[in-house]
Amino acid sequence: MTTPRATLLEGGRIVDGSGAPAVIGDVLLQGDRVLAVGPQLRSQLPAGLSLADVECIDCSGLAVAPGFIDVHTHDDAIVLDAPEMTPKLSQGVTTVITGNCGLSVAPYVVNEPPGALTLLGRSFRFPSVAAYAHAVAQAAPAVNVAALVGHTTLRYACMDDLSAPADAGQLQAMCALLERCLQEGAIGLSSGLFYAEAMPAPADEVTALARVVARHHGVYTTHLRSEMADILDAMHEASDSAFAAGVPLIISHHKCAGPANWGRTRETLPLIDQLAGRQEIAMDVYPYVAGSTVLREDLVDGVIDVLVSWSAPHPQTTGRLLAAVAAEWGVTQREACLRLQPGGACYFQMHEDDVRRVLAHPRSMIGSDGLPHDRHPHPRLWGAFPRVLGRYGRDEQLFTLEQAVHKMTGLSARHFRLRERGEIRAGWFADVVVFDPARVRDLSTYEDPLQRCEGIERVYVNGQLALTADAPSSLQRAGRMLLRPGA
Repeated sequence: MTTPRATLLEGGRIVDGSGAPAVIGDVLLQGDRVLAVGPQLRSQLPAGLSLADVECIDCSGLAVAPGFIDVHTHDDAIVLDAPEMTPKLSQGVTTVITGNCGLSVAPYVVNEPPGALTLLGRSFRFPSVAAYAHAVAQAAPAVNVAALVGHTTLRYACMDDLSAPADAGQLQAMCALLERCLQEGAIGLSSGLFYAEAMPAPADEVTALARVVARHHGVYTTHLRSEMADILDAMHEASDSAFAAGVPLIISHHKCAGPANWGRTRETLPLIDQLAGRQEIAMDVYPYVAGSTVLREDLVDGVIDVLVSWSAPHPQTTGRLLAAVAAEWGVTQREACLRLQPGGACYFQMHEDDVRRVLAHPRSMIGSDGLPHDRHPHPRLWGAFPRVLGRYGRDEQLFTLEQAVHKMTGLSARHFRLRERGEIRAGWFADVVVFDPARVRDLSTYEDPLQRCEGIERVYVNGQLALTADAPSSLQRAGRMLLRPGA
């Protein structure tokens, strides 16, 4: 049998994803695995492998790290529609977690997605997670995909009227559907109680579903019911539901939104640390002061800037500030917001100091929360990970390189139960990114968001070279559906 060709990444600064200090050394890849890690590997190749079988890549001056894990995405449909996944792959992302904020494309079939489901595009054709996993396998995306099941999606699938709590029969149907999804490989449940379709759901509804997740050793992530004045109550609600169910809790895109709440991370972060004394809890965060979601008049306060990212009835307003559109039309910003719907927007609702506190917290992981279907997306879609490495790590020294990489890799894999990923270890999967720590930076901006970052030199997914700095898109699409262990 012919020995498979191997790749030797030589002389790089190995940042292994564990948070441990980096070391200079070599990483040997063969098949879909890391074969060996250590110094001077070309002189001590494993038995049966000769130098003629090995492609040697000089990584001097570069960092060699595990592929980044984007723990908060809405990439459910885009991995099928644009499987090259250039916005993520070009940042060094090799795995995306889909189905966040209560919104997942499975299990639900509908021609025109309603409400907040529009954030995911129009690919609602999967009655099961198994059907979605089959579609991922057929599309062969360039990145790995692990899927959460959305609470809002379950409500749409099992309820006719989402303006009320689920009755006993509807809740039983949701639990049964979630059970099947977990058996088919979903990694957990997400909720988005902030959205109108899920807001009527009481905590007991979520807790009942989370108990199903606990039986399958999955995770529960939540877009809190409030990230504004009632954020502490919302955090207690989420933690109590997870604790009662016996599941790990991940708070999505943790923030204190709205000028009246700026500075309150001084309250929320200590609360998270306190809750960690009784339950497993973590959070994700994106490195920007603006969020992005559907156009909602209740988020338009006349104080913060609002940037239109898309509008179905008025596409010509895309990329413009809502205040300018309102002034042109001679109406209030809220009236303009209503006219523009359905649509999306970036809301400049956080304070930089709060963003920095959450980024620096040891329980925070990095998630882009990018919306790939927006015509004029938030720059986080293309720039979140290099922004953490460059601006916040190297330039502002908010954390070390090792800590930054840990937030994107090992910590993420641990909390989302992704086996043998997230660290560079012999025998583990060969998701690897090679980047220049001195040069890596984001170029995507609110004015011009579709900009590829600098400094990401090579990306390997399951041992296959997926992208190089000079490649316009993916070279090989070797991504896989990552099913929950035991499914």
